[in-house]
Amino acid sequence: MTAAPAPLLAARGIGKAFGGVVALADVDFTLQRGEVVALVGENGAGKSTLMKVLAGVHRPDRGEVRLDGAVVDLPDPGSAQRAGIALIPQEPSLCDNLTVAGALFLGGELRRGPWLRDGAMAEQARLWLQRVGLDLAPNQRVAVASPGQRQLLAIARALRLQARVLIFDEPTSSLTAVETQRLFALVRELRAQGTGIVWISHRLGEVREIADRAVGLRDGRNSGELPRERVSHEALVGLMVGRSLATAARVPHEAGAPVLRVRGLRTAAFPRHALDFVVREREVVGIAGLLGAGRTEVLRALFGADRALEGTIEVGGRSLVGHGPAAAAAAGLVLLPEDRQQQGLLLGMSVAANLSLPTLRTRGRWLDRRYERTLADATVRDLQIAARSPEQVAGTLSGGNQQKVVLGKWLAAAPKVLLLDEPTRGVDVGARAEIYARLHALAASGLAVLFVSSDLEEVLALADRTLVLAHGRLAGELDRARMSEESIMMLATAAEVP
Repeated sequence: MTAAPAPLLAARGIGKAFGGVVALADVDFTLQRGEVVALVGENGAGKSTLMKVLAGVHRPDRGEVRLDGAVVDLPDPGSAQRAGIALIPQEPSLCDNLTVAGALFLGGELRRGPWLRDGAMAEQARLWLQRVGLDLAPNQRVAVASPGQRQLLAIARALRLQARVLIFDEPTSSLTAVETQRLFALVRELRAQGTGIVWISHRLGEVREIADRAVGLRDGRNSGELPRERVSHEALVGLMVGRSLATAARVPHEAGAPVLRVRGLRTAAFPRHALDFVVREREVVGIAGLLGAGRTEVLRALFGADRALEGTIEVGGRSLVGHGPAAAAAAGLVLLPEDRQQQGLLLGMSVAANLSLPTLRTRGRWLDRRYERTLADATVRDLQIAARSPEQVAGTLSGGNQQKVVLGKWLAAAPKVLLLDEPTRGVDVGARAEIYARLHALAASGLAVLFVSSDLEEVLALADRTLVLAHGRLAGELDRARMSEESIMMLATAAEVP
């Protein structure tokens, strides 16, 4: 009788601790050729740590990793890549000063003697960019790429390495529905070619769609696995949190007077199209559209992070003309950016310091540490931020708790209008439910909320009304009764008008 072939990848008894904190405890994980395995768990469950062990970023304290049945040593990412394992992280580390082609070929440049073959790399880069559906020129600088474009660029780079094992960590967190479906098609193509794929995602709908099997982690330990036929929302939640998540019936918000009024807004990204809209008290308004439709640009122009070319912005009847972020915040208009790590937090500072930044108080020449601590204690308790103490460094928190810190620092400033760009990007199912409930409560208390999301399920869960952008123009507006994934996509894919 012929023995069954060894798994493509097998991790056995993996243990890893950081400073006495156990991240992984005797975790097992296997991956077959031509298989897509979803790895699910709450933030802090150990998913990213396990994948970093497999990708050579972390060395395990105990356990072994096997490829094709043979034990392998993966002391660094280069070793893992040479073995055929590529990790595409949620926050890709790309060199902003390089061109797109340079980033794709970094570490494997094409050369003729000592000289780089820039033309050949640009030509090959076009093919890899086309394969992932990324509309960037090879000679553009990485610095101009949006988070979604960076994600696709990182995927293209991994494909160029021709890895046998591809690890996707929240790959669709910055992608729209169309880009996500394009990525799914690519994953199915790679699976048919025998590539093993690990898929980490908090979007349980896409796990049901793409995964052959789901493996759960909870508190750094295996919590079970599900074959494809048993994968359901309820079963996945059970693997992740070990309990049911109660969902309260959504109560529509009764909109009040206009708080944010926008007339003739033109952004540098789409100077031909002027936008007009209002957001009212006790209202949650979504902005939907495809990647590159101008959604983030609108929020940044409203907050003053980017200068608008033209138009008027009023907050509570007060006009903001040529304003910057400080003037916007003083008027009661605040922004939670899409890239919380680069634009929303000072990762090397404490939770308490981050929470007090917009509302700093002093005693003479010194910071009022008593105010900072009181504010931090109250916010950590109110938003249920999972931190060892308010002095914990913000960069060591999970993604969901980092997002709560960004939200908490602005709530301390008592805003009138809350702008959010991808509010639950990379946030687990439990923290996502908490953020939804918090936003609904804020709206009910009188706040006006305007948010951008690439997740149409999220738009339907949060929005009382949705503005749909296509090619920088307002393609349409949908009230609650007319909102559906189909109606949003019909407007989002509308042809550009001259």
